[in-house]
Amino acid sequence: MFHFDILSLVAGIPGLLMALVIHEYAHALIADKMGDSTPRMTGRLTLNPIAHIDPIGLIMLLVAQFGWAKPVMINANNFRNWRKGEICVSLAGPCANFILALIMFAIRMILFWSGVRMRSLDLVLDLIIIYNINFGIFNLIPLPPLDGSRLITVFLPTEWAIRLASVERYSFLLLIVLMATPVFSYILIPLQRLVYMLDYTIVQGLFYWIFRLFI
Repeated sequence: MFHFDILSLVAGIPGLLMALVIHEYAHALIADKMGDSTPRMTGRLTLNPIAHIDPIGLIMLLVAQFGWAKPVMINANNFRNWRKGEICVSLAGPCANFILALIMFAIRMILFWSGVRMRSLDLVLDLIIIYNINFGIFNLIPLPPLDGSRLITVFLPTEWAIRLASVERYSFLLLIVLMATPVFSYILIPLQRLVYMLDYTIVQGLFYWIFRLFI
């Protein structure tokens, strides 16, 4: 999981920034659509990377391919429908990452089928795909303050939700421990491969029907 290949680190910068920005922007956009203007008022409804980057999360994403951005401040009391708002906002970030990875996968395959062979470009596109898949999966972990915890909190009794929220003070330490052990890889790497294969299947199937329609 941890690697320090200089070429990959440099080539991964576009993927890092895109994964971070699209994730947090999606949270802010959907929260705004659900009735909460807090992200707009705090300057998070933007594609400017500076507004979203968390330095430690960026470093972890760079060296471990799993990390986080600065959380978007949200006031769930402003949602027109609290439960629906929490679910949609929690899923918005990971879904945005998966969609961006799918788009980049399609571009990668188009270039490949077109005979375009540029090692540097291929590496950048591959890392954009991987970083977005990993970022989406990572944030679905049910550990506060990650999106997965907000998602399951909606369905928990109040007492359990409070107990889960109290774990946040230990979250960073728990994540470091998990990343340093095989447990993390055993869970997340298979999920990464599953999403990657789903992307491949979707893009291949989409192009197949396009070719049948126009050729």
